[in-house]
Amino acid sequence: MNRILTENHGKRIAVIENEFGEIGIDHELVINAEEEIFEMNNGCICCTVRGDLIRILGNLLKRRDRFDHILIETTGLADPGPVVQTFFVDDEVKEHMFINAVVTLVDAKHISQHIDDSDEAKEQIAFADVILLNKCDLVTPADLDRLEARIITMNGMAKLHRTTNADIAIDKVLDVGGFNLDHAMTVDPRFLDPEYPFEWGGVFEWAGKGLTWTADINPDPSMKMAIVPVEAATEEELARAREIAVRHFSANEIADYPSGREVSDEGIFELVLEEGKMEWPVSQASGGWRAVFTEHFPDELDLQLLENGKPVPAVLSVAYKPDHEHDDTVSSVGIETDKDCDPRRLEAWLSQLLREQGNDIFRMKGVFAVQGNPRRAVFQGVHMLFDAQDGGPWGDRPRRTSLVFIGRNLDRNALNESFSKCLI
Repeated sequence: MNRILTENHGKRIAVIENEFGEIGIDHELVINAEEEIFEMNNGCICCTVRGDLIRILGNLLKRRDRFDHILIETTGLADPGPVVQTFFVDDEVKEHMFINAVVTLVDAKHISQHIDDSDEAKEQIAFADVILLNKCDLVTPADLDRLEARIITMNGMAKLHRTTNADIAIDKVLDVGGFNLDHAMTVDPRFLDPEYPFEWGGVFEWAGKGLTWTADINPDPSMKMAIVPVEAATEEELARAREIAVRHFSANEIADYPSGREVSDEGIFELVLEEGKMEWPVSQASGGWRAVFTEHFPDELDLQLLENGKPVPAVLSVAYKPDHEHDDTVSSVGIETDKDCDPRRLEAWLSQLLREQGNDIFRMKGVFAVQGNPRRAVFQGVHMLFDAQDGGPWGDRPRRTSLVFIGRNLDRNALNESFSKCLI
């Protein structure tokens, strides 16, 4: 992205960048870019496309005379399918925009550690129109040949380029000629089906009292359930309630409800699943119709609605294409401080950290305030590789250190404690 934004190619570009880390930092890593950058920092972009992405695209449409291209950067943890899907299923976006290409940057040095067990890595390669096999200077020609042959078996339709530091003519990335929907449908026949954060929805005739949810089987430690009042048991009402449920499921905080705690007759709940029989009485229930949306199919945990001990079946039910699942062991840890770092202790800490935990650290990125250095120190790391750059003067930005780790089995307390020893 830095190469596209800093080269003198005469194109005007608006950037939408996704920030998986809990601290927004990617905009700090874009050096000397005058383009407009819109940061989404509420998690994986593929889980928020129906909200933030459509909203940002709508705002960009209002000033489309100011740019020629939109660059969406999705992070290495995102499923590209829902992002691309937005340009085919949202009417306003579909009318005014089209996808030129999906570009996947493959880390030739480290992809072998993830390609067999990461669905995201496979999906990004499979959906690509252009693949940049990058960091070729760190891999032998024989290894590059083997990797390229492997990628071709996964996606033989993409244009593949070998690069170092993503050095490639800009037109080979920006002016590719249009996204191939037929290829996307081959990769995923249900590509244009909307994805939802739930697998099942049903409409119940709701009694005024004596209601209890029960479950017997425990496939997961918890399950989210949203309840929305509706006017009738119709597909139209269920579809209207579905959009409300999507907003419920995207809430930042959802309260846990252990067995025995009362749930309301409207809203979003996270049912804590234990061993054996579980019950959640319904409080303050009023008669009428309710649409219920569950993260899993009710049969998976024998979830039932009882009225005075008797089962209440759903009058109408629909199965939905669920959101993809991420590796639960992958997380991010963010650290921020106004204190300067001691350069020697910082270098020793980074070296030891990468040596001991490099296999589990997918990405490491940040901006350091280093004692004795009046300029920003920008760094990015992948596994055991580390690259530092001069980020220029602080200007009117506050002098502070911000860093983010994205990886597997990260120990937040240990990272904070060890980094604190680098501070002055």
